[in-house]
Amino acid sequence: MSAKLIFDHAPIGAIIAYSDGTPRPPERHRRQLADWKNRNGAGRLICKSAAVERGAHTIPASFTLHEGDYGSNGTIVMRVHKTFDVNSPRDFTVREQPEPGSVLVMSRPGDLGELVHLAANRSAAEDWLTRHGYPEAELQEVTVPAPDAGRAA
Repeated sequence: MSAKLIFDHAPIGAIIAYSDGTPRPPERHRRQLADWKNRNGAGRLICKSAAVERGAHTIPASFTLHEGDYGSNGTIVMRVHKTFDVNSPRDFTVREQPEPGSVLVMSRPGDLGELVHLAANRSAAEDWLTRHGYPEAELQEVTVPAPDAGRAA
């Protein structure tokens, strides 16, 4: 599936895998394997950004995947996000969609918001918000996808 189809049809909160189509090297080839893992992976779709025109230049539409958090003792030191524009040559796959009834905690309302947490239900989302403090956060309940949306994504 193309990056454009992911941008158009995949819901925020979905797990998206990406690949450059090359086979995975053996474990003993550490540098090649590290390079391959940088070009092939998966993450949760946290935001989509529309195309922007800046003078004579156009920045294409894009989406961002959250690949993971690193730290220790409950303290996150580094977050890994990867952004792909709709012209990316990689192949993408929707591995998992957010469950209907779950709640997306968005950092702020509108197009500039990004997913900061996916909760099982509204009360879990509100509990998470009291502990993590996003004053402009917006809660969005995941609804059942339309029948054609599942086939496209």
